[in-house]
Amino acid sequence: MNYSLLRRMTRHAAAGSIAALALSLAACGGAPQAGNSPAAGESPAAGASPAAEATATVKVDGSSTVFPISEAMAEEFMKVNTSTKVIVGSSGTGGGFKKFCAGETDISNASRPIKTEEIELCKKGNVEYVELPISFDGLSVVVNPKNDFATCLSVDQLKKMWEPAAEGKVKSWKDVDPKFPDKPMTLYGPGTDSGTYDYFTKAITGEEGKSRGDYTPSEDDNVIVQGVSGDEGSLGFFGYAYYEANKDKLKLVEIKGKSGKCVAPSAASIADGSYEPLSRPEFIYVRKDALSRPEVKAFVAFQIDAANKQIIADTGYLPLPDEVLTLAKERLEKGVTGSVFGGKAPAGAKLSDLLAAEKAGGAEKK
Repeated sequence: MNYSLLRRMTRHAAAGSIAALALSLAACGGAPQAGNSPAAGESPAAGASPAAEATATVKVDGSSTVFPISEAMAEEFMKVNTSTKVIVGSSGTGGGFKKFCAGETDISNASRPIKTEEIELCKKGNVEYVELPISFDGLSVVVNPKNDFATCLSVDQLKKMWEPAAEGKVKSWKDVDPKFPDKPMTLYGPGTDSGTYDYFTKAITGEEGKSRGDYTPSEDDNVIVQGVSGDEGSLGFFGYAYYEANKDKLKLVEIKGKSGKCVAPSAASIADGSYEPLSRPEFIYVRKDALSRPEVKAFVAFQIDAANKQIIADTGYLPLPDEVLTLAKERLEKGVTGSVFGGKAPAGAKLSDLLAAEKAGGAEKK
């Protein structure tokens, strides 16, 4: 992770009181298990390692896009909660929900809202969940730094590249636009189990989960970085944080949306909705029964605490505004289950849309 050492030291100094308070509040919702090791903020016994002292485990899996946030949150949380071990996996949004709905994980990271079929899967597994927004992201389209012609691409041009009909036909940049050179075009992107793939296809091809199949897919965004940075004729897409972490190897492409203006993703353009249609909210889903365990509730509360916004910013994503975080806390404390999105993933969602959905509180009950 590309954190500033100074920021990390500052966060760590403040994290102790936050996490200790979170654990104290969480304990009110469920009695600690017998044999728990030292409370939040306490040091382990002399000579004992944090790993040896950890008696409580929180299991997290899901979106590779949200992974950097969870990894950073877990790192800071465990510094002051040495009795808890947070294990973070990255099997994609869809893969994460399969584990989550089977009761294998406590928290599922998602770069899109839960789908209808996943809602049904959780019903079959008797898994109730609380849906919480965690951050906002702008999907980033990138090319090789030696590409000096694809500085701005329209949604129509991207559709021409990625739609199912393009397979085996749109092979050159000139096939996309006659003004572009006749250079072979190689495409890289997330795998079909990825929420990022779902969101991109919905926004660009018009149908979620539908694209050409002759691209190089990977659930590991670092593989996409390596592919695009090593191939002059390539183009790929992933979450903004992965561009920020690799901006020396990649070139960001501006997107021309409905406004007709070429806009690059940034904290400002994502926040005001001008980077469209590739701005989106990201989520964490927590099993309702897991919230009875103090360590789970404490870690969830830690992630949506306004005091920890900088952790999210340091990973390259956009922290949510305080009013949304307040609503998220209310949902957590009340244990409101279900999804306010009703199994659909709205393309081009803005922060204002997310706030309106949270205010409506019309969750689809399980």
